[in-house]
Amino acid sequence: MKIDMNKVKTQDDLNEQAPIDQVEDRVEAKMKRIEGSTKKRVGEGLRDHKLANEGERLQREAERDLEEVE
Repeated sequence: MKIDMNKVKTQDDLNEQAPIDQVEDRVEAKMKRIEGSTKKRVGEGLRDHKLANEGERLQREAERDLEEVE
């Protein structure tokens, strides 16, 4: 049996990311969400509004990133 190379579609042809790249993006977004949550909680504990706000911002960015990836 011979493969007809004219009928083969690659990920590049379909403009798809490789599965390993998809996982990497998800992991980065989840790590950003965890970092944001941690900063927010530490900021609240220290009563540092600037740090708490930065944490909230990171969490929102991470949620948007996760939506894009999925």
